[in-house]
Amino acid sequence: MLEDLLQEGAWKEGFNEWAEYTDLDEEQVRIVSDLGLFQVFDFYWDPTEDRLRFDAPTIPNDWRERDATESLDSSTVSMIDATLQDLGQTVHETLEGYLERNDEATDFGWGKETYGKRGE
Repeated sequence: MLEDLLQEGAWKEGFNEWAEYTDLDEEQVRIVSDLGLFQVFDFYWDPTEDRLRFDAPTIPNDWRERDATESLDSSTVSMIDATLQDLGQTVHETLEGYLERNDEATDFGWGKETYGKRGE
């Protein structure tokens, strides 16, 4: 279900919003892409907390030893990691909107929300 919503537009919409204000420059975006970090975001429903959650990737710990990240320094790696967290939060909020619209469009007559209450 979440994967479907991400593919239907939640990822693109959230990514585009994030891209409008990110501090990453073109080279840093290329590095993140080359490392495959955009593809490994994990969005999931946490049944324990009854809410949508996400895990954002980070620059690998061995970044100093990789060709793709040789131009980075520690502060840039920290900034990229924080920016990836921000991307995850932006897509998370977008995905919550998609879930709310989906809940409103789906009425099983039980009066129960499919994904629990998400009013925050």
